[in-house]
Amino acid sequence: MAASLFDPSATYSFGPSTTHSWLKKVETNMKQPQIDDVKNYWNARPCNIRHSQKEVGTKQYFEEVEARKYFVEPHIPLFAEFDKWCGKKVLEIGCGIGTDAINFARHGADYTAIELSVESLNIAKKRFDLFGENGLLLHGNAEEMPDQFQGEQFDLIYSFGVLHHTPNPDRAFANIRKLLKPSGELRIMLYARNSWKASMIEAGLDQPEAQYGCPIANSYTREDVTELLEGFEITSITQDHIFPYQVDAYKEYRYEKQPWFEAMPNDVFRALETTLGWHMLVKAKLA
Repeated sequence: MAASLFDPSATYSFGPSTTHSWLKKVETNMKQPQIDDVKNYWNARPCNIRHSQKEVGTKQYFEEVEARKYFVEPHIPLFAEFDKWCGKKVLEIGCGIGTDAINFARHGADYTAIELSVESLNIAKKRFDLFGENGLLLHGNAEEMPDQFQGEQFDLIYSFGVLHHTPNPDRAFANIRKLLKPSGELRIMLYARNSWKASMIEAGLDQPEAQYGCPIANSYTREDVTELLEGFEITSITQDHIFPYQVDAYKEYRYEKQPWFEAMPNDVFRALETTLGWHMLVKAKLA
């Protein structure tokens, strides 16, 4: 692939203190992204909204979105363990259009979500109504959560691919500490700095999200995560997920692998994913 997929107008951050050298001159003349920039970005195109070509908001649309999401990212249900949280209080930070959300609810969780994007939230609410599931879906952001919950605490705080987009992650995690029960568990996915995708991004051959212009997309090393989760005891950190498909075919709902991945035995590809996967899967509890 000769052409770069980067959008020079966007800011891509690869850890708490590192930035692409070619962006340094640009950033001196640009304001740092704010939470409204992130909100506007996801309002313009909610995550996974194009996972089906059916009419948005229909039952068939939501079924196809779920099937496609978990086909491409089969590690998500394994990480979330939806059935484990039956009867438990679950808070999801960043529910998007509600794919994981509906699975927590249908498995019996006492489910609450907080979502920055109003467009995403409205679709998620439609999903819950359509399938007759119960849940409290709130508009807000991770940096201001305690103002909305007034001392409420949760058995599980779950966030998959969201907190690396917030401008002040330290503030978000300070709030999470207040909202997690002493016996509770935190499960999050953050982008992994030491990964195949980060290497492709550095080479100008990829970008953090499916659409251009993501205001903030931090990635972290394991050492970064340990520092970020001050006040937590990390019980597990693993890596998973390399996207193997040709993008143009994938946009047309065909699953054709890149030639180098097509030629790779499945066990070798899995070894690569668990070593250089883009998704850093973290489980933690309060220290």
